[in-house]
Amino acid sequence: MNADSVQAPPGMSGQPIGKKGKSLRSRIWKSRYIYILVLPTLIYFAIFTYAPFYGITIAFKDFKIMSGILDSPWVGFKHFEAMFTSEKFPDLLKNTVIISLYRLVFGFPVPILFALLLNEVRSLWFKRSIQTITYFPHFLSWVVFAGIIYNFIGPSGIINLLLTNAGFEKINMTTNEDVFRTIIVVTAILKEFGWGAIIYLAALAGIDSQLYEAAKIDGAGKLRQIWHVTLPGIRPIIALLFCLQLAGILDAGFDQIFMFLNPAVYDVGDIIDTYVYRLGILQSQFEMATAVGLFKGIIGMILIITANTIIRRLGEKSLW
Repeated sequence: MNADSVQAPPGMSGQPIGKKGKSLRSRIWKSRYIYILVLPTLIYFAIFTYAPFYGITIAFKDFKIMSGILDSPWVGFKHFEAMFTSEKFPDLLKNTVIISLYRLVFGFPVPILFALLLNEVRSLWFKRSIQTITYFPHFLSWVVFAGIIYNFIGPSGIINLLLTNAGFEKINMTTNEDVFRTIIVVTAILKEFGWGAIIYLAALAGIDSQLYEAAKIDGAGKLRQIWHVTLPGIRPIIALLFCLQLAGILDAGFDQIFMFLNPAVYDVGDIIDTYVYRLGILQSQFEMATAVGLFKGIIGMILIITANTIIRRLGEKSLW
């Protein structure tokens, strides 16, 4: 047997390990400016995202502020048992899921429809004007936006002023359980649908125009073109964003609901996040608040893994 024909074992072929390590160091040094640019982002997430994970241990301890997290005694799953046996928890979970589902069912299609309509506008100045108007509410905090909404639906708002002048009785929608969830869903759509359409508009811009020309040659009208060309073209983006939104099914929007919530609508509007706020901040029950928050995070993780798996098996672009 020729010595030259003998293959080296795996890991022994090519350059030596020492040279591989040296080559890696040289590549890192060659791209050092890129790593320097990325370094602040890594530090930010390490300090504000991963380091706080240590605080999750409060859910398994009888937390004493003076003793600190490390010296507080362990109590196992005591706080989780108290959470699941609480009379309040089923209502909180139901309200959170219902509001999130309403926002998903009624709110998710709106940016898609808006992007499809805006994509058909040929007047550039009109298109940019509409985009600016619809994007603007996204940059307002919920404190400001809720104040604007209260000027319309509040006890002394514009709607009640018009009703009074017309001889009708006032309607206090802010304390009405029957319309509270509707207000939450509608205001969430009004604030975010313009901003949410940006990604779909970018995806629409990437569709090959020759596909539309081929559809026209085949006799397809505008609706047929949208159904057979436009929607399939943005379907991967729709699936990806749906996966992300489904993962936040227990995130009904603390900022928004906190602005509109009052004791009169607790039965239909009190969600997990507002309950955690009252437990942790107002009542200083840090252990229970952490346990509830951890439960919410675990459910969100399970949902995003499940949704991502389903989307990947359907052949769409997934998160990983």
